[in-house]
Amino acid sequence: MYLNSNIKFLRKQKGLTQMVMAEAMGISRSKLAGYELNITPPLETILVIADYLGVSVDVLLRQNLEKFSEYKLRELLETDRYLSGRNLRILSTTVDSEGRELIEVVSQKAKASYLAGFSDPDFIGELPRFSLPFLPADKKHRVFQVDGDSMLPIPEGAWIVCEYVDDWRSVKDGEKYVIVTEQDGVTFKIAYNHLQGEEKLLLCSGNPIYKPFEVKAEDIREVWRFRLVMH
Repeated sequence: MYLNSNIKFLRKQKGLTQMVMAEAMGISRSKLAGYELNITPPLETILVIADYLGVSVDVLLRQNLEKFSEYKLRELLETDRYLSGRNLRILSTTVDSEGRELIEVVSQKAKASYLAGFSDPDFIGELPRFSLPFLPADKKHRVFQVDGDSMLPIPEGAWIVCEYVDDWRSVKDGEKYVIVTEQDGVTFKIAYNHLQGEEKLLLCSGNPIYKPFEVKAEDIREVWRFRLVMH
């Protein structure tokens, strides 16, 4: 059984302290600490823990969740919040004085550091930023500068506005996306969704001289849907 390690793993994935989780479930922090270490909770407590963490009892007991890739973990866990990745990825962002999200600008120069800094609030906070009032306020947007000629007719140096995609299952075949991966960094491509079954995205260029290539779901760090070119 993987009950003890899974409780600790999922608690940390949710960004919860032992005290916060214990209080929410109506138990002492020391009891929760014991459950995470080597003590088996009573059945009724296991049910409460499973409900609180949004996972089935069978998964909580039988699956070693620490060994799963992020995509496998999202696929396995049952609630919409886990499947959409919202509990597994924290997007660093900036806001104005009234708490409204701003649009950060990632230039070609900043792209070199983006893979290392995309989850660092300090790095994101140092990027140029602005607002576009006509974009949906309930969506997160970011501007990337196009590098190279692989996405013609969108030229090198163009600035593209993109919308954050938290649910990678929603990637639509034939649409343009900025994909941030462990190997390739920031890449602007046409995507084809092979996540169901193959756990991959096929990325193609607008310029036919460049060959398509695949990226594994476990190597993806961020997905941004192309919305418009800034002129």
